[in-house]
Amino acid sequence: MRLDELINTNRQALNDTDMVIWKYILQHRAAARHISIHELARACCVSSTTIVRFSQKLGLDGFGELKAILKMEEVEQPYYNSNVLDDLSDFYLKTGEKIFKRNFDSASRLVHEANRVFTFASGYVQANVLQELKRLFFYDNVFLYDIPAREEFYSVLPTLTKDDLFIIVSLSGESPSVVEIARELQLRDIPLISITKLHDNTLASLSTVNLYISPAEFQLYDADDGKHISFKSMMPYFMLIEVWYVKYRIYVHRLKQKNIQSTI
Repeated sequence: MRLDELINTNRQALNDTDMVIWKYILQHRAAARHISIHELARACCVSSTTIVRFSQKLGLDGFGELKAILKMEEVEQPYYNSNVLDDLSDFYLKTGEKIFKRNFDSASRLVHEANRVFTFASGYVQANVLQELKRLFFYDNVFLYDIPAREEFYSVLPTLTKDDLFIIVSLSGESPSVVEIARELQLRDIPLISITKLHDNTLASLSTVNLYISPAEFQLYDADDGKHISFKSMMPYFMLIEVWYVKYRIYVHRLKQKNIQSTI
């Protein structure tokens, strides 16, 4: 699991001092891969013991494991090579490998057990992602109800129960509307699945389950003024939800087989 995921998963256990440590690591990620525990403690004006406790709050054995995760993480760089089709192909392959290895059981369980499933998107691409998700789950008689705006959310909020489920798609996970909705859901213990870019974000930290995507930027050509003309690939969104749906079907089939065996 990446460090950003650990932060989001354990955000509720982190205090202000812990967030100072995380902010320093976030802003000095390259240097943090080689920094000693004493150097990090001095930079954050805390003790070495506090650094160890911060690591343990993330579910790690200590600072050594934290540093190992930092070293393993690759720095995402924009693709600025001459053959953009080769770059795009390579990006799709690497993204697919990561997504196929992911475990979707927690998200699938929430969908399978939900009485109703509501969705909210923070932008145009995100809305298209949810429409595709809606189409896929329709095959299994799982109906997703669109919540188009904040006002509609508050009109349905009084009817929501713990047996319902929300799915929110947002790139940054920081837009005011999605954070506001996520906080309202958390107050009522209503399960929430969020799909966001892989980075430390508020929406992910408020979610029951967070699914990450990693978009990438590709250069198409150079403009006359020397600047790169590029576009950002959002294909990971669609790849993720399609793989999730297939793994959801596998999850449901596995449950049925288990129930059959238990009755024999």
